[in-house]
Amino acid sequence: MAFPWRNRKSGLKTKLDRRVLDNEITVPTHFRCPISLELMKDPVTASTGITYDRQSIETWLEMGNATCPVTNQELRNADGLLPNHAIRKMIQDWCVANRRYGIERIPTPKIPVTRTQVVDILSEVAAAGQRGDHARCRQMAAKVRNLARESERNRRCFASNGANRVLAATFRAVAGGSSECSAAEVSEEILGALATVSPLDEEAASHIGSPESLGCLVSILTHGNLAARLSAALVVMQLLASSGAKVDAVAGTKGLVEALAKLVKEPIFPQATKASLVAIFYMVSHNERTAEQVVDLGLVPVLVEALAEPEKSMSEKALAVLDGLLSCEGGREKARQHALTVPVLVKKMFRVSDMATELVVSALWKLCRNEGEEGEGKRRCLQEALRVGAFQKLLLLLQVGCSGAAKEKATDLIKLLDGHREAYECVDTMDFKGLKKPL
Repeated sequence: MAFPWRNRKSGLKTKLDRRVLDNEITVPTHFRCPISLELMKDPVTASTGITYDRQSIETWLEMGNATCPVTNQELRNADGLLPNHAIRKMIQDWCVANRRYGIERIPTPKIPVTRTQVVDILSEVAAAGQRGDHARCRQMAAKVRNLARESERNRRCFASNGANRVLAATFRAVAGGSSECSAAEVSEEILGALATVSPLDEEAASHIGSPESLGCLVSILTHGNLAARLSAALVVMQLLASSGAKVDAVAGTKGLVEALAKLVKEPIFPQATKASLVAIFYMVSHNERTAEQVVDLGLVPVLVEALAEPEKSMSEKALAVLDGLLSCEGGREKARQHALTVPVLVKKMFRVSDMATELVVSALWKLCRNEGEEGEGKRRCLQEALRVGAFQKLLLLLQVGCSGAAKEKATDLIKLLDGHREAYECVDTMDFKGLKKPL
């Protein structure tokens, strides 16, 4: 059987030897998984005696199937799959023997954690936390984190066996106990493990949302090492996203908003910045007082300048927070004072995603339309929007289609802009190939 060289998962390099393309090399049938028909990377033998690639057979079982795909006999769960070291070694030897054809040797897989092992580890974490054994608790939390990071399969195994509840409860217990240095270190280790086995369920969210846990999170966000601050930002984001989170209580935690805003203003990792933006979005969308607080922390110009970055995910999150801040008067005032606000919003209208486009329309509408706010700043936004081609882009948006709310705001903006067109030329050289004349 010819090797499926077009499949990236096959283990062959992108640029293949001509002899491979001419089918001069074949893969032995018993090296292929009966399910995927691809070269096995981690061969395991089921209780029926048939060898499969681990990922394929585990996916089969997770879909609710209880029989062997080949024999149709009943199968036990994934813990009953035994690594077939003999076949794996033969496959590796075959890869090495044929490396001149561009075939790469498959790595030796790590043995995945079993459900029994997960339960035992989590029990030890909980017990160590209850008896105040910080050294043991830190050791076991690190073990959870390291095993969960080894593979997605391990992460799911921990998550499905309640790891987030155990870790969150232990974090709360440690946070509410001793304030000594060892307690801070174990809190950071637990937080790292918790961020790895997310998301939080309602019980875990209740533990993380407790006053003692939130206070510890603020301390880590402010004074922790870089990895711990990233973990804290991720956990706060997960907390606010969970159904059991009380947004007002979280937002009202002393120092929390300031700590998250600092991660946006002084980035440490892109992932930490994104998590902080999502967390801030939940809070400002829920409470205008929090929005005013974020504005006072100087985040509006930071967000406007962040939109100049080409990365899609960052742009979407920055736009979402900016749109939320524009719901308050202080946010609109700060945005109107920044010379790049309107140009960068118009530039992003069709360049990121449908969601980003609708956020841009909403932000422009708030800057140009908000009733009861007359003044030079508002007129300047309308004039700038005309100058950079917002009128044409809004017309195009209505033609290609958008949601009802975005359509209503776009129509309203077009009417506003149309009233100012006599004095300002509407030019968008990118969309109209340099055609410079009034519409």
